[in-house]
Amino acid sequence: MNVAFINPFIAALTNVLKTMAQTELKPGKPSKKSDTKARGDVSGMIGLVGEELQGSLSITFEQGLAFEIMNRMLGEKPAELDDEVSDMVGEIANMVCGGAKQALAEQGHEFGMATPIVVSGKDHSINHLVDGPKMIMPFTNEFGNAYLEICFNK
Repeated sequence: MNVAFINPFIAALTNVLKTMAQTELKPGKPSKKSDTKARGDVSGMIGLVGEELQGSLSITFEQGLAFEIMNRMLGEKPAELDDEVSDMVGEIANMVCGGAKQALAEQGHEFGMATPIVVSGKDHSINHLVDGPKMIMPFTNEFGNAYLEICFNK
């Protein structure tokens, strides 16, 4: 997988959470992913389609981190993974994808974005929309972990 496609998503995720939720994420070591099991409790996923580039992105949060982000963004402390938390995770995925889309367009890679899909629950699955190598990047925070998954056809 081309690192030039990955770095804009990493930068966008850290920027969105720092700007919108005053939350710092510490990046871990990226690795290939071969299964469909989500590593957290709630995931936002977006399909990406362009002439030369097709793929998908997912951002998964552990419950504690998702709750803290919601508290910092909206001033609400949820008691459970409800529709409001799901909406927030979908919006974060949308903002991250939009930020990466802008950076990739500057490199000459144009693509459209689908509407985010959000899935939650213990041991939920993430099924990427294209056949290609999957990369997972873990992030840590004192309130829990986040995981960025990217899959491209190239």
